[in-house]
Amino acid sequence: MSRIDELIAERCPLGVRFETLGDIGHTVTGLSGKAKADFSGGNARFVSYMNAFTNLAVDQEAPNFVVVSPNERQNLLHMGDVVFTGSSESLEEVGMSSAVVAEPVNPLYLNSFCFALRFEDTTRILASFSKYLFRSESIRKQIRATASGVTRINIAKARFLRIRIPVPPLEVQREIVQILDQFTELEAELEAELEARRRQYEHYRSSLLEAVSADIEWATLGSISTRVSTGATPKAGAPEFYNGGTIPWLRTGEVIFGEIWETQMKITDRALKETGTSWIAENCVIVAISGATAGRSAINKIALTTNQHCCNLQIDESRADYRYVFFWVSSKYDELKALGRGARGDLNSRLIRDFQIPIPPLEEQRRIVTLLDSFDALVNDVSIGLPAELAARRKQYEYYRDRLLTFEELKI
Repeated sequence: MSRIDELIAERCPLGVRFETLGDIGHTVTGLSGKAKADFSGGNARFVSYMNAFTNLAVDQEAPNFVVVSPNERQNLLHMGDVVFTGSSESLEEVGMSSAVVAEPVNPLYLNSFCFALRFEDTTRILASFSKYLFRSESIRKQIRATASGVTRINIAKARFLRIRIPVPPLEVQREIVQILDQFTELEAELEAELEARRRQYEHYRSSLLEAVSADIEWATLGSISTRVSTGATPKAGAPEFYNGGTIPWLRTGEVIFGEIWETQMKITDRALKETGTSWIAENCVIVAISGATAGRSAINKIALTTNQHCCNLQIDESRADYRYVFFWVSSKYDELKALGRGARGDLNSRLIRDFQIPIPPLEEQRRIVTLLDSFDALVNDVSIGLPAELAARRKQYEYYRDRLLTFEELKI
């Protein structure tokens, strides 16, 4: 019998009490009434969408600032709060959580695209326990069930507050946190090693690409494309556009610096005929232009359709190798993202069309592609090396996390 089993048998032999979120907490909204200018030269930190999406625990030192005047009535975050992403383009990514595990030293606000859960009694649930609990599959399944939509998947707060969570004794929570922290540390070590290798690869990629940029022709992405397009989203909730669909339809959440061989959603022939969607040929360079995904790129290896948040470049093969273009665009992710506008940092197709790229001879482009393909496999191919080891470690962590956070419910 494990230490956790012993604690549960001792402290709650009849099972663990489950609570409805609405009975033990309430939601807190993010910043309101802010314009684009307020996010330039700000005086107060706020938790960005990506901060909440990416981190188990909120990174309170992330350099995201907003202007907040002394007399403003804005909600502050406190230790014990759990931040959730309120919307996403993917059901699998909506409602991702991040816990505030330490009391902020300075005022800390929340972006308007997220909300927070605040417990009425913060002594019952450890913040460090929350960071794991709300990422467990049993709770994630409930969170996904509170969301709906097509273009944007949004969480319904009323349904969210009906989610039921286990509230084991604090001793059990601490023991689980200790175990999962060890897994997280081991995974972090592998991630750091892999990240170092990726930085090495990115440095090599940038050096290789920059070396060809001097004294040669430069062009815009639009000028080396035979077609530049964005897609469309068939009306949400219209079954005739989705039910039984066979046409691949891509959303920006699936644009992740790699090859796309399938899509999470399909649309019907009727959707193709009656809405603004259209086919794009295989081997286009696709650039996401919306929010958290803006600036990310991919290559579609099948013909497909996309939503309106994808800018699709069909490369003129007489001018450029599509993989060369993909590598260039990927290497310029930070520059592209910096062009984003508004609170969400959105791009648009004109910004993508006008982005500059050096165009060496095709033979040189293909030589560069061959070299970068080899390096890319070393840091991204999950079937070999460090990526494979990290993927295995993550599966092991997820297995134990979900097992440790599954409890027999107390029957009253």
